Amino acid sequence: MPVSKAKNLASLLRSAAALAKSTAPTASGDIAAKKYVSSVRSSASTASESTQNRFVHSSNTHSRSFNSSSKPLSGAFDGCWDDYHEHQEGLLSQEISSILCGGVDSKVVNPPKSQVISSDKTLENVLGVPCISNIPSSDVSLRRKEVLRERKQKWVLKICQKTRLDRLVELCFNQLGIDATVQVFGKLRRETGLVEYNALIRSCIEKARMMDNEEESLKQLSVAYKFLKSMKEQGFQLQEDFYGQVLMYLIDCGMIPEFHFYCELIRDGNADSLPNLAYYEMLLCIKTKNIDKVEELCYNLALYDGKDKDTFLEKYLLAMSSGDCKEQFLQLLNTLDITKVTSMKSLTCIFKSLGKLMLENIAEKCFLDLKTSDVEAEKISSFIFEYTTSVPNLAVEDIVLKFKNLHAEMDVTPSSAQCEKLIKFSCELLKVHIALDVVDQMYEQGLALSIDAFNLILGACEESCEYNLVRRMHSIISCYNLKPNSESFRMMINLSVKMKDFEGAYNLISDLQKFNLMLTASMYNAIMVGYFREKNVRGGLMVLKQMEDAEVKPDSQTFSYLIRNCNCEDDIIKFYDELTLSGVQVTKHVYMALINAYASCGQFEKAKQVILDKGIPVKNLNEVKSMLVSALAAHGQVSDALEVYEKIKQAKCNLDPRAVSCLIDHHLQSEGEFNRLLQLLDELDERNHWIGACFKVISYCIRHEDLRSVIELLKKLKDMFNDDEVAREVLFDEVFCRIAEKEPRTMHFGWNLLQAIKKDIGLRPSRKCLDFLLSACTSAKDLPTCFKIWKEYIEAGLPHNSLSYLRMYQALLALGSQKSARNMLSKISKEDPHVCAVIYASQAAYRNGAPVGGKKNKKKKKNAKADLRLETINILSNLEVDNK
Repeated sequence: MPVSKAKNLASLLRSAAALAKSTAPTASGDIAAKKYVSSVRSSASTASESTQNRFVHSSNTHSRSFNSSSKPLSGAFDGCWDDYHEHQEGLLSQEISSILCGGVDSKVVNPPKSQVISSDKTLENVLGVPCISNIPSSDVSLRRKEVLRERKQKWVLKICQKTRLDRLVELCFNQLGIDATVQVFGKLRRETGLVEYNALIRSCIEKARMMDNEEESLKQLSVAYKFLKSMKEQGFQLQEDFYGQVLMYLIDCGMIPEFHFYCELIRDGNADSLPNLAYYEMLLCIKTKNIDKVEELCYNLALYDGKDKDTFLEKYLLAMSSGDCKEQFLQLLNTLDITKVTSMKSLTCIFKSLGKLMLENIAEKCFLDLKTSDVEAEKISSFIFEYTTSVPNLAVEDIVLKFKNLHAEMDVTPSSAQCEKLIKFSCELLKVHIALDVVDQMYEQGLALSIDAFNLILGACEESCEYNLVRRMHSIISCYNLKPNSESFRMMINLSVKMKDFEGAYNLISDLQKFNLMLTASMYNAIMVGYFREKNVRGGLMVLKQMEDAEVKPDSQTFSYLIRNCNCEDDIIKFYDELTLSGVQVTKHVYMALINAYASCGQFEKAKQVILDKGIPVKNLNEVKSMLVSALAAHGQVSDALEVYEKIKQAKCNLDPRAVSCLIDHHLQSEGEFNRLLQLLDELDERNHWIGACFKVISYCIRHEDLRSVIELLKKLKDMFNDDEVAREVLFDEVFCRIAEKEPRTMHFGWNLLQAIKKDIGLRPSRKCLDFLLSACTSAKDLPTCFKIWKEYIEAGLPHNSLSYLRMYQALLALGSQKSARNMLSKISKEDPHVCAVIYASQAAYRNGAPVGGKKNKKKKKNAKADLRLETINILSNLEVDNK
């Protein structure tokens, strides 16, 4: 189906939905199904009442709970198959027929009143698709057209049209409803087949996952049940592709009775489905943490002696790979002949589980068994990769080493595909040097590197700020005879520019001819933006001249860079006119550049007028408005930025998180109202932006010693990271770091915050929190609070160690408490040379706890303290690493 026709069809279906009006239900649910569900519920309610009372939806990002025992599933069948009665134009039917059957694209027009169908006509009459009459002609070309039309009438669905069909089903499903969708497919001169049923069932489950209401979700489930039952009645065999998605939804929601109800339908007359159903049943038991049932299933399997026992065993192991059943997993694995497992998916999951459970000896035995059974080396290499990358708490370099050693032990050459997977794994963790080591190992073994993997490493170089590796990447091209593409050169040019090596960037452009690659605007754009980043406007304009000489046409990104870096309004108008004359499309980046340029020139009213341009695509309008808020705030026009922000909120649009963060930044700088800051903070839905903005607001509150607001924000941080103790500790450490850096330094606020965190939030301070407070005591010259902080270590369950004694000694020495400092010094071990170095540096910097006298000595004292701080930071960091 051509794209234009698909668009017209979508438009017509929306028109049909707009005119549709549903009436009372006319069909009830299946009586036998109701009775079966009732019997299942009554028998299951006593056995697993605690499990059934509340079902948690674990697949959605926002969890919800179902009370599955509150209403029988059979009740959801009532009213699900309503008849749809609609007011519809007769022309609509002809238009749909024209599009689906190969007619000319056309637009829906408003018909005269005489053509409006009466309300008593059903959808069957309204959407009656007429047959296209035969074309009487002996001409061959006409005959070909006739055959083509006949094929379109049957609506033959090719594999490439599957996505289009899914979109069409979703559109019909959303706009017309369930029954109408089925009838529409019936009017397409094609009976509902497997592809259509799969799309319909998928739509039901997707809708059920989106529902927050239990009753609505059950309705969608009942519709999916009806489709599965209809498939069986039409003689189709139920395959896992159809029922698997339904069962997975039931498992995610923990809906045990409903699960068994569906299994009964699938199992009936479909013996081939038994192993698959066993897999889903085991998965359900694991998800609901019913260990007793898991053991029962394993025991029953041990007693089973059928020919398909290995198949059931494989399915159970596949299910256990997603759960935490180590004992049962090992029990089944010991009875499995790994060489009889034919499914790559099952083998992959088994080796992943072996890695996750750190069962290296068993994994090696399985590798050897597979090798002796003449399994392809490439497959064994794949399993080794899955195993090694699944081992927990293993550094990337250790994973690569284990990957290499296992291949050597098995006498198997790693495949290029698995090495590239390892490269991708390393790049995702920004371990670029390790990825490059893997590349070297590949070429030592005669393996080829794909250009996609090469570009992936280049992307990781940029993300990890390892720009200097571009030279090594360039040498890989020449040494290993790799053929890069234009994107490879663009990325290398970009890396060279980011390390301010413009000469190297131009040399890369010269190398393009060696590989018969064409110059592109994006390559010059990378150099141009580098000059502009260095505030070298002349250099940026020089790149534009070079593009003209090379006959490379500037694109919208080129003009957006030029406009953004204009110094006056005349230049803005000049480049914008060149853009329009060259025929380059005005993208959202150009509009955003115009806003930034006008704001930089102080033309704030003209910056505001940019968003009124009717050429801005609707889908990009919100981004452009967000840029206006950011630009106004960045140039001191906070009140104007807030005014635009309020208008965006009134239009029920969401501001871009970066714009909200920018607004918070500059609102803080202008000492804005705190309530407004909290309001802006609440607008941030994106997690990372919210954390960053929250810390900025917390820093603002610490600076103004607003204890109540700091506690409220810290409570939100605690709730956000309630399940991640390490991340929560790091975040709270940063808060006390702000206190240590606060000027002027007084310990009253810091001490009260520490007590509030213990009492109001219910958290114990970490060692770093107390370390920061101890440093703050030294800066604030508050000896009494210093002793109170020292006691807090014990109360928090943090025994004093060598680092604690060293820090306390330094604080006491700086505060002039010589006697206490000598007592603390006696408790410090002098065996470590680093510790001795800190002691000597502290004694030199804080001799007698006060300046020796004179301006010259004061200056020396100040320099000694500065040197001490730097030396102490380095030494204590090394000590902490050694202690870990």
